[in-house]
Parts: sequence; C-alpha cells; structure tokens
Amino acid sequence: MTVLLFLIPISLVLVGIAVAVFVWAVRSGQFEDLDTPPLDILGEDEEPPRDAG
Repeated sequence: MTVLLFLIPISLVLVGIAVAVFVWAVRSGQFEDLDTPPLDILGEDEEPPRDAG
C-alpha cells in the first residue's frame, strides 16, 4: 500500500507534463493546418536536373 504514496505523485507529475506539452503545441500553432499535409504527398515530384554531358 505504501507504493501508492510514490505512484500517485509520479503519475500526477507525468499528467502535468503531458498537459503542459499539449498547451505548448496548441499555442505554438502545431494544429493550425490539418488539411494540406495529407495532400502534399499526392503532388507530383519535381524532375531531377539533367546533366549537360
């Protein structure tokens, strides 16, 4: 039972870190554009430069 005295605070600290990272991601604009990244993979690749030789 005494192990709970260690596990509960550790879990609360980890949850706090996860919430802080999520808030940072939202404020820094990580979730601003969710539509175009999946479409970028469908675009045509550019032609590689050809050698003059």
